[in-house]
Amino acid sequence: MDFTVVIPARYSSTRLPGKPLKDIAGISMIQRVYQQAQKSKATQVIVATDDQRVVDEVKRFAGEVCLTSEDHQSGTDRLQEVATKYSFSDDHIIVNVQGDEPLIPPAVINQVADNLAAHMDAGVATLCEPIENDADFTNPNVVKVVADARGMALYFSRAPIPWPRDSDKANNRVEGMSSTLKPMRHIGIYAYRVAMLNHFIHWPMAPIEALECLEQLRFMWNGERIHVDQAKALVPGGVDTEEDLQRVISLLNQEQC
Repeated sequence: MDFTVVIPARYSSTRLPGKPLKDIAGISMIQRVYQQAQKSKATQVIVATDDQRVVDEVKRFAGEVCLTSEDHQSGTDRLQEVATKYSFSDDHIIVNVQGDEPLIPPAVINQVADNLAAHMDAGVATLCEPIENDADFTNPNVVKVVADARGMALYFSRAPIPWPRDSDKANNRVEGMSSTLKPMRHIGIYAYRVAMLNHFIHWPMAPIEALECLEQLRFMWNGERIHVDQAKALVPGGVDTEEDLQRVISLLNQEQC
C-alpha cells in the first residue's frame, strides 16, 4: 500500500514563534519530524508550509517541500492544497504528521495508514492511548475520545468522557473505572483519503467543532466515520511551548548518553 506523509509546518505560533526552525540538539525541529517520517513505509514525505524560511530550511537538508497559501484556517486545508498540487488520486492515502512532533514513532505513522486502508467505511483514521490519572482526565487540553465496539469514534471532547457516574472514588475516578473502559486520550495523527480532504474544505465549520475547538468533529457532524485505534508505540507529547522544547531536548540528550 502506497501512502504519503504530509507535514504541515506554520512558522507563526503564538506560544512558540518560529517553531519549525527551533534547534533541538543541533537539528531543526522540522528536520527531526521529517527524518522520523522517512523511517515509516511512506513512499513520499512532503513538508507543507506558508513561509519561505521553512522552505529554505527543508531544502537545506534536501527534503521535499510545498509552499502553500497563508490563508488556510487549518492544517487539513493545507493538506488538501498539497493533494491538489500533486494531483493525487481520490483514493490515495495521506497521513498528517504534525510539524511539532519531533519524536513521532514511525510505527504509528504506518499504523494509522494501514488502519484507514483496512476500513473502507471510515473516512478518517486516528489513534489514542489510555489516560492513567485524573489530572489528565479532567484537563481540557487533553482531548478525550470514546469509540464503539468496532473502533469507530462516538465522540471527541475536551470534557472528561466517558464519565463514571457511580464511581465512589471521587478523587481518583480513572482508577475506579473498569479496566475494559478506561478513558482514552486522542493522539493528533490522522490518515485521510484525498476524496475526504476534498469534501472537508467545502464544509462550513460545524457548530460542535466551534464549541469544542476540535476540527475532527467537522467530519462527524457531516456523517463521516473516524476509525480510532490504540497506538502501538508510545507517542511523546508535541512541542507547543518553550517548556515542551526543553523537555524534548532533555529526552534526546538522555538517549545520547
